[in-house]
Amino acid sequence: MQQIFGIFIVLGAVFGGYAIMGGTIGVIWQPIELLIIAGAAIGALVLGNSKHVLVEMMHQLKKIIFRKKHDSEFQRQLLLLMYELLQTAAGGLKALDAHVEAPRESPMFQRYPRILEEPKLLAFIVDNFRLMAMGKINAHELEGVLEQELDAIHEELMTPSKSLHKIAEAMPGFGILAAVLGIVLTMHSVADGADAGEISEHVGAAMVGTFIGIFFCYGVLDPISNMMKQLVSSEASTLETVKVVLCTHVAGKPALLAIDAGRRLIQLNTKPSFAQLEAWINAMGGEDESQNMRRRSSDRMTG
Repeated sequence: MQQIFGIFIVLGAVFGGYAIMGGTIGVIWQPIELLIIAGAAIGALVLGNSKHVLVEMMHQLKKIIFRKKHDSEFQRQLLLLMYELLQTAAGGLKALDAHVEAPRESPMFQRYPRILEEPKLLAFIVDNFRLMAMGKINAHELEGVLEQELDAIHEELMTPSKSLHKIAEAMPGFGILAAVLGIVLTMHSVADGADAGEISEHVGAAMVGTFIGIFFCYGVLDPISNMMKQLVSSEASTLETVKVVLCTHVAGKPALLAIDAGRRLIQLNTKPSFAQLEAWINAMGGEDESQNMRRRSSDRMTG
């Protein structure tokens, strides 16, 4: 909804202002100019990127338009899933095999449908629980492995937005290209003896090409590129949360403390308080650990 509202603001300000000054919208409708500019931009995008990057770009654009945001419900499901997995791992990492080998068929994962909708996040969770189950690994080693993996994932996910940003920067140039072609046609019409009115129309149509290039650069593609960056930052924050939970658990901390360590990395606009986290865990039957932690904390303070 916010994106649609932003689009209306941009269109209203640009074309509404043009109409207020006495301009006619039909004059700036130049489909051939639009074809030249859009075709050149799409061609450059296809030429300069691999199929994998283009597929990921389309996936991110789709998520921008239709995605469910990483809201408080998503964070609740993520934290509770990690808590259940850690509680299961406490009985032996082999107990996780039934869940991490086929997560979409696992009753545990099926209780958290928002996580199942995120294939990259789901793969990151199950792959690293498998890593923990394969053999003994200390917290420092696990943190190093996960840090390298997250750097690689982040770099890969950022490539589509960087590519789109480069195309956005090139749009004014494509607009000039269309304008130059329009001027060439204008000069040709002058040579053929066109009158002043016809020449003016050709020049106006050529200048529209420059306008289209600048408009798509700053009013369309650059904002979309920025939205894609924010989307990647949100997904990276979620992966960082999982990383910290796993590293804290491997360091020997209780499950609740590990989950709280991950909670602290969630973005501020959706980060639950510790009281909310505790209430969620208590509601699913995790009262014992919460009470034990409170009791140990109280004993340390009174001791």
